[in-house]
Amino acid sequence: MNDDSLLIRKARLDEAAQLSDLAMRSKAHWGYSQEFMEACRDELQVSPANITSDRYFCFVAERAQSLLGYYILKVICASQYELEALFLEPSAIGQGIGKALLEHAKALTRQEGAQAIMIDSDPNAEAFYLSAGAKKVGSSPSGSIPGRVIPLLEIAL
Repeated sequence: MNDDSLLIRKARLDEAAQLSDLAMRSKAHWGYSQEFMEACRDELQVSPANITSDRYFCFVAERAQSLLGYYILKVICASQYELEALFLEPSAIGQGIGKALLEHAKALTRQEGAQAIMIDSDPNAEAFYLSAGAKKVGSSPSGSIPGRVIPLLEIAL
């Protein structure tokens, strides 16, 4: 493998803080206010459990040993998983890395025997998920902003 190849691998426990910071940069890319970003900080933190618990799958995308993005899947039940996070470095947006991460998550979820991935999507990411095969199935309350409603999407596997 050459240095320009994209590698998707399991996240390491020592990367939790780095992934949390990446999530904040990625979310801020959409032009949200500082107050909004601060309200989201806790929800965007990657915890040790996100990386080590058997209820979660956390994978990173890297190129030339540089982290470019990650995703976290949470096991809801045997047939359904939730995509809790999929974030990219702002400079990596539009390069196919998000699609590669999502395809990896879909393949992993299928391998685990699940039938669907649920996504509480940021409104700015909704078109990305729809283009990757998701369907809008409703809406969900924001985990960070009282009164805010976000798209609820499903990817049938």
